[in-house]
Amino acid sequence: MNRRTFLKALPALSVLAGTTNGFARYLQRSRPSNYPQAEEKYAAAGVASEPAGELQPIELLKPQKEGGKSVLAALQERKTTRNIKADKLEPQMLSNLLWAAFGVNREKASFGKAGRTAASASNSQEIDLYVALAEGVYLYESGGHRLMPVAAGDFRARAGRRSAGTAPVNIFYVVDLTRYDTSRRQPDRRIGEPEIQKSYYYTATGLIAGNVYLFAASQGLAAWFHNCNKETTAKEFKLRPEQRVLFAQTVGYPA
Repeated sequence: MNRRTFLKALPALSVLAGTTNGFARYLQRSRPSNYPQAEEKYAAAGVASEPAGELQPIELLKPQKEGGKSVLAALQERKTTRNIKADKLEPQMLSNLLWAAFGVNREKASFGKAGRTAASASNSQEIDLYVALAEGVYLYESGGHRLMPVAAGDFRARAGRRSAGTAPVNIFYVVDLTRYDTSRRQPDRRIGEPEIQKSYYYTATGLIAGNVYLFAASQGLAAWFHNCNKETTAKEFKLRPEQRVLFAQTVGYPA
């Protein structure tokens, strides 16, 4: 692009960046290359096979795996902060946050699956992160490190009261009970029992939420783990009967 062409394009870019949806589309890339093959998988999880309203898949930036305060320093700083600003997180910060929460940190782990930053029983990886931003709700897809559209619109208030409704990011923790392998090949013979599953998915949620708290402390962010509107959220996120909304966690800059 030469200088004259670039100068002609500046007004259009300014208008685009001046609107929430326009800026989101400006930051987003095209659909993932494997989107057609993954369409059935996402539809089963409640993700729109076509863009939800104006939403498109968001290819997150490559997560930064260095920087921030040390683990010990983050433990010292870890706390719940309920007063959170409405200021958006930068794209790199959002990418780092989701990777730290439950991203892939090794390609091969137990039971033939990739490893994640938080543990789960028999590596079931039964917890999904539904991420509510101002423009809509997305499902975090750890393998491709991207956000897949679920529903257009602002659903952040479903996370709770106070500043949750205006905070930049609300993570809803949703368990998918179909992730538990109850076949005879599974060494955990009790993994199919409802009470055992409950102990597993509550523990898994706590481990992920702990990662979010430590990441927030290391980066000077505010985090708040809490209950949420489970019934309404399940309907609006188009969840299947085997999926259950458990908790939410609000993240942003401290007010």
